[in-house]
Amino acid sequence: MAKTIVEKIFSEQCGRNISAGDVVMAPVSGAMLHDITGPLAIDKFYEMGGDRVFDPAKVIMMFDHQAPADSLDAAENQKKMRIFAKEQGIYNYDIKEGVCHQVTMEKGRVSPGDIVVGGDSHTCTYGAAGAFATGIGSTDLGFVLRFGCLYFRVPETIRAEVSGRFSDLVGPKDLILKMTGDIGADGATYRAIEFCGETIERMGMAGRMTCCNMAIEMGAKAGLVPPDAVTRRWCEEYTSCTWKEFVSDPGATYHSTRSFDVSDLVPQVAVPHNVDHVVDVTAVAGTPVDQVFIGSCTNGRYEDLAEAAQVLKYRSFSNDVRVLVIPASRTEYLKALRAGIIERFVEAGALVEAPCCGPCMGGSFGLIAAGEVSFATSNRNFRGRQGSTSGEVYLGSPATATATAITGKITDPREVA
Repeated sequence: MAKTIVEKIFSEQCGRNISAGDVVMAPVSGAMLHDITGPLAIDKFYEMGGDRVFDPAKVIMMFDHQAPADSLDAAENQKKMRIFAKEQGIYNYDIKEGVCHQVTMEKGRVSPGDIVVGGDSHTCTYGAAGAFATGIGSTDLGFVLRFGCLYFRVPETIRAEVSGRFSDLVGPKDLILKMTGDIGADGATYRAIEFCGETIERMGMAGRMTCCNMAIEMGAKAGLVPPDAVTRRWCEEYTSCTWKEFVSDPGATYHSTRSFDVSDLVPQVAVPHNVDHVVDVTAVAGTPVDQVFIGSCTNGRYEDLAEAAQVLKYRSFSNDVRVLVIPASRTEYLKALRAGIIERFVEAGALVEAPCCGPCMGGSFGLIAAGEVSFATSNRNFRGRQGSTSGEVYLGSPATATATAITGKITDPREVA
């Protein structure tokens, strides 16, 4: 029987024939917890009679949402998790490495064919490596810490076929915004999205992570890219896994197939206050902004920072705009630093922060006040997402964010390149 990549992964991990719609108790290959959802997951672990976690080597811990601690509550939560890690023999990346999704990937904690869960909705990022990765609640995460498995209803798959070549200064973020606008915020609810086609095959791991990261913005349980030569090279560099090529069979049954052609795609912008409210940049060009945020688990990698630098060149950022640049991890920060990109941002007037989530969830630093407007490369623009519920957040690519930071108003990057 022909199977999708998701059905193959669950069949492999469960040791029997699994099809979409089946409800299974599946073992997990990894469990990620961070400083916001982790403390409650630890409480639930103990409430369920936990003594020792199922496998310390499969637990991934780090602090990124409020890192370093920006309140007494945050400090206490992080202290609690540090104690738990030491007691359980869990390696804790703590505050020094960066955003959980980037770090989990670059530390080789995900491999093709894995089932990975995390206490964060954007855990689906790891699907770029050909894994089934999904975010779960703290109670479920406590169960996983205790038992090393979790109930799943194996999702149907939407096949997203992407063709064509990107124009200059148009890329993966514009594609995933376009997809989100077309499919809708609930158009893929509890389904997997399989990103495939010639455009995806040419895309590097950074772009694939951007696409998979935002699968949840369409309601998807997971987003996956079938493992190929790009994945293999990434695995050889970052992991010690035994290569397994999980790809969908010809004739596999999909929920639906959606086709996208990027040949004529222009820079896209998600406008307040929904991620699926997406328009061409020309529709909102000229909108004044107060802050620009370049970073996050969606677009904080070296490739994203290099794209921003390509647009910036030797110009300065507008004096009317606060510009925050936050690399996704220490590794990505160092790449940009050694390439001279960090220096260029600072010279241009940006505040470059240590790797962390920063203003992304509106619970740490870099918040916007009532009536202020932010343009960000992150993944959500709900009310209050980056501060005041009376503020507004627009989303776009690093290129569009940089052009906007230069002019002080939303700008098509192709106009300033």
